[in-house]
Amino acid sequence: MNTPVTSLEQIKHTVIDLAIRFGPRVLVAMLILFVGLTASRWVSRWLARGLNRIELEPPVRALLARIGWLLTFTLFMIMALQNLGVELLPLVAGVGVAGAGLALATQGVLGNLVAGLSIIFAKPFRVGEYISIAGEEGQVATITLFTTTLAHPDRSRVVIPNRKIVGEILHNFGTVRQIDIVVGVAYDTDINTAVAAIDDVLRANSRVLRDPAPVVQPVFLGDSSVSIGIRPWVGVADYRATVGEINEAVLKMFRNRGIVMPFPQREVRLVGGT
Repeated sequence: MNTPVTSLEQIKHTVIDLAIRFGPRVLVAMLILFVGLTASRWVSRWLARGLNRIELEPPVRALLARIGWLLTFTLFMIMALQNLGVELLPLVAGVGVAGAGLALATQGVLGNLVAGLSIIFAKPFRVGEYISIAGEEGQVATITLFTTTLAHPDRSRVVIPNRKIVGEILHNFGTVRQIDIVVGVAYDTDINTAVAAIDDVLRANSRVLRDPAPVVQPVFLGDSSVSIGIRPWVGVADYRATVGEINEAVLKMFRNRGIVMPFPQREVRLVGGT
C-alpha cells in the first residue's frame, strides 16, 4: 500500500524540482516569443510603409515585408532557445536534414517559388499588362510567389503556376493592343476613297487611340478584291468591343458611299459540247 504513495511522492517532488529549475526559463522563453511576435509585426508594418514610398511591384513589397517578419522572429526564437539551454548546432543539423527531405517532397511547390521570385525581380510583365503565355492570355491581375492570375476577356480568371511561365515564350502586349481587320473592295474602287472612308470610321470611334496613329493601307491583291488592312490601337479592355464596332461601321460607311465589297467568284467555261 505504501508503494503507490511513495511513487506519487517521487513524481510530485520531481515535478516540483523541474518547475523550480526550468519554470523561470520557460516563462522567460515564452515572454521572449511574445515580444518577438510583437516586434516582428511592427517591423513588417514599418517595412511595408517604407516600401510604399519606393517604386516596387506589390509582390516585391509583400515579399520583403515577410522576410523582415521572418528574420526578426527567428532572432527572438534563437534567444528563447538559448535561454532554455538548447544546443543550437545539433538542432540546426536536424533542421537541415528535415529541410532536405521536405525539399524533395515539395519540388513542384519550390519550383513555383523560385519561378515566382524570378518573375517578381526580372519583371517580364507587370500587373495590369495583357500577356499571352502557356496557351493562355489575359490581363495580369495578381502576381504571387506561387501563381500568376490572368483576368480573361470573358470575365473568368486563369491561374497559372509560376513554373509554367518561366522559360516559356511570352507575348507581352502591355496596356494597348493593335486590332488587325482586313476588308476587301472591288478592283474598280478608288483606293483613296475607300481609305478615306475607313479613316472617318476610326476617327468617329472614341475607343481608337490617336497615338500611335492607326495604319490603313492595301495589304493584298486577291482574285476578286483588293484587301485593305485596318490596324488601329486600342486599350486592352476595349479590344473586343472595338473590333465589332469597326466592322459594323465600315460596312455601313461603304454602303452609304457606294463602295463595293465583292463576293468571291469564279468564271467557269465549258469547252466543247455534245
